[in-house]
Amino acid sequence: MVLESLGKSLKDAMKKIANASHVDQVLVKEVVKDVQRALLQADVNVKLVLSMTQKLEQRALTDKPPPGMSSREHVIRIIYEELVGILGTAKEIPAKPQRILLVGLYGQGKTTTAGKLAKDLHKRGMKVGLVAGDVHRPAAYDQLKQIGKMVNVPVFGDPDAKNATSIAKAAMKEFKGYDVIIFDTSGRHALEEDLTKEIKSIAKAVDAEHKLLVLDAQTGQQAGPQAKAFHEAVGLTGVILTKMDGTAKGGGALSAVAETGASICYIGVGEHLEDLEKFDPDRFISRLLGMGDIKSLIEAASEVMDERKAEETARKLMSGKFTLRDMYDQMEMLQGMGPFKKLASMLPGLADKMTDQDVEMTQERLARFKVIMDSMNEEELGNPKMIKSSRVTRIARGSGTTTKQVRELLKQYDASLKAMKGFMGNRKMRRQLMKQFKDFDMTKGG
Repeated sequence: MVLESLGKSLKDAMKKIANASHVDQVLVKEVVKDVQRALLQADVNVKLVLSMTQKLEQRALTDKPPPGMSSREHVIRIIYEELVGILGTAKEIPAKPQRILLVGLYGQGKTTTAGKLAKDLHKRGMKVGLVAGDVHRPAAYDQLKQIGKMVNVPVFGDPDAKNATSIAKAAMKEFKGYDVIIFDTSGRHALEEDLTKEIKSIAKAVDAEHKLLVLDAQTGQQAGPQAKAFHEAVGLTGVILTKMDGTAKGGGALSAVAETGASICYIGVGEHLEDLEKFDPDRFISRLLGMGDIKSLIEAASEVMDERKAEETARKLMSGKFTLRDMYDQMEMLQGMGPFKKLASMLPGLADKMTDQDVEMTQERLARFKVIMDSMNEEELGNPKMIKSSRVTRIARGSGTTTKQVRELLKQYDASLKAMKGFMGNRKMRRQLMKQFKDFDMTKGG
């Protein structure tokens, strides 16, 4: 989870409210100090922290809770709203025909981000082309070419060229008929005159709908002045913050960019090409405070879920004919959704309860279960009840595991089957789940 130490500090402050017998001025002031300390440690600007927490304290002490909400819930909601407020508004890059220009200083992660963005738009049905416009950094073309292969997107460029604008113009002819063209560009150690001149020339040549600044979150509060300088140079339409997974300064970068009025489109949360998240202040704060993010979890599942297979599995659940083969398919889908710790952070309260060791053990267990099932024949996968002692021994030998581990898998399957039967027999729970999914579908486009 991004900004883990900030999240822990803020969650501790929230627990203080949740566990209090009543909310009074002393408690509010104490919690406000905790929030101040947490934000300052995350490198958020001092003036912004003081302004935000003063407003928080005033609201917590004077606003009356709405009907049906306790004073504790009311204060927690105010903290949530004020934290969301300092992150500005998000701006999504839509899946439609467009040209995207990536700009930024040297070493900010532009080339990798170009690949991540191409992967995201390609996944959303767009025909995407990548342009290697960095003519100064050695091997920049080769790096983008390699990334293009990994995301199944063509790359245009010339490793011997010295004029980035000429490459950009040629690329538009090469990628005529493509939905999206993403232009990677050169960087410098500072926004110098020659860099400004180059990106202005490229921007004019390609007439990009989106000019996105790629910024390393480790720059902290300096992200604000950088965003402002680039905006004055080329007229930014958005910002992508990279390396949000491993920096204590991420809070400073997020809030500093928001202060400039620039919209944050995405945050990079890892080194892999799928580690690019659409930035949504509400979701970001929800996950930071341990409230979960069910909507993101459903979206992640929908990206890897085979609809026909999902319908078939649901039908089997309704009839109680859930097999080990179906359990195997579910495990594959779960692994396709990304690292388990990232999934855990989307479920309310789960990330707090799971240590790194728990996460590692769960991943190892799932991997072992799949290996065991790979040693079963189709008949056994379809009818687990037939797996008795001699078969358990054969499966254990074939999978390189122990008979105890094979029985552990069968025990897990039985427990899952019982839980599902119990759920399907509970009309109230079924109605609630159906309502949740219906509500999600209604708001999916928003």
